[in-house]
Amino acid sequence: MHVFLCQGVCGPSKETTSKAAIRASAMSQAAPPLLSVRPTRGLVDEAFQVLVENLSPGVPVTLHSLHQSEDKHYWEAYGHYISTSTGVVSVTDDLSLGGTYQGKEAMGLLWSMRPVPGSRTGLRLRKMNVCSPMLVSISVYSGHVSHDFSQRPPLAAVLTERWFMAPGVRRLDIKDRGVRGTLFIPSGPGPFPGMLDMLGSGGGLLEYRSALLASHGYASLALEYFAPRELASADLELDYFEKAFEMLRHHPAVIPGRVGILGLSLGTKVGMYLASESSVKPTCVCISGSHFFPCGKTLSAVHQMVYGDVEKLRMNDNQNLIWGDTMTISSDLSWKLDISVRTLNCPVMLVNGLDDQTQPAVEFAEDIFHMMHSVGKDHLLTRLEYPDTGHLIEPPYSPHFRATNFIWDNKKGKGSLLWGGQTKPHSDVQEDLWTEILAFLQQHLYSRQSPRARM
Repeated sequence: MHVFLCQGVCGPSKETTSKAAIRASAMSQAAPPLLSVRPTRGLVDEAFQVLVENLSPGVPVTLHSLHQSEDKHYWEAYGHYISTSTGVVSVTDDLSLGGTYQGKEAMGLLWSMRPVPGSRTGLRLRKMNVCSPMLVSISVYSGHVSHDFSQRPPLAAVLTERWFMAPGVRRLDIKDRGVRGTLFIPSGPGPFPGMLDMLGSGGGLLEYRSALLASHGYASLALEYFAPRELASADLELDYFEKAFEMLRHHPAVIPGRVGILGLSLGTKVGMYLASESSVKPTCVCISGSHFFPCGKTLSAVHQMVYGDVEKLRMNDNQNLIWGDTMTISSDLSWKLDISVRTLNCPVMLVNGLDDQTQPAVEFAEDIFHMMHSVGKDHLLTRLEYPDTGHLIEPPYSPHFRATNFIWDNKKGKGSLLWGGQTKPHSDVQEDLWTEILAFLQQHLYSRQSPRARM
């Protein structure tokens, strides 16, 4: 074997060596992927744009979101993408090929969130302190990743803030004449249209929806009408709700003749009662509720309506309680009284999820329509029915909860309650319905266009 030592002919020239070094240096110093989220700070009902740039063409990446809730549980969502020929991934414009959501879903990184693997079952994500934002970390990973995100470094990450309170919204604790709650007042001189906001039978003071309403120009009172420990002994008189409405109506920040009610579940029953049977005449927005009401005049009697005929309670294969068939219009319940909605004289929006597993929503809606139609008042009724939608219709981009842990009686403990709904259609409805609600309130409570609050 002969070895030839070639100098100047067989070896690389100085020029060739220089070019190779330049190329190697350029590759080693190539800009890392650039991840941007716009806006990084916004209201929870405001869509954002997630963009990854400086990728190589046609490479697989995973977009991942992570949030630690106030009860210290972690929630995540992720989508699988392929970069374009220009090395870009846009969550708004490009298709997710897999993950917790698929297809072109600009906000899939939020609405498809679920507890991370290993979390306890039955969790529900709700914001308790609306004075602080929901912090959501958006990250991009190399390849199509489906698990163990915490065990690998992301290519880039951005921390986003999702607020229920817009800048300038004021939060006031209310304890007046026995009324408990929190009043949120929009920024600006006012006065503003008012909203009495009442949630369901889970009890406690929940402020997130009222804070968001105030961010859109409504002085909103989040009403607390029993704490969880009071579920079985809530002897609050129903005139409590009339007091709350009147207190809101006469508040200096509120236009007296423009006060509405937004109810959910048990809050809807109370709202229907106020609008039909009392001197209160609001604009009433009713979500996932009914017009059945107890003959008694205390909140404990109202709360019994949640249980219906307990002998009919059953569970599905996942051991989730189903309340939907425990109470129907034809049920023989001695304490049942349906509100005569024929007396309604205010606009009503009646919203029903057709997969509501807590009550026969369609049957109730039909009965309400026929009663109002019989007295020529069906023009006051706006009906919205959504397929594959459950009972818990929350603000836009909130995760969907088909079943969660729920305290239904302090003596009986708690269990997993089936709310219903399918994640993708239910999430679409939450976005659509919020737009419908704001338009409905704009029509009936505002005489001029109210600019949307921005962060």
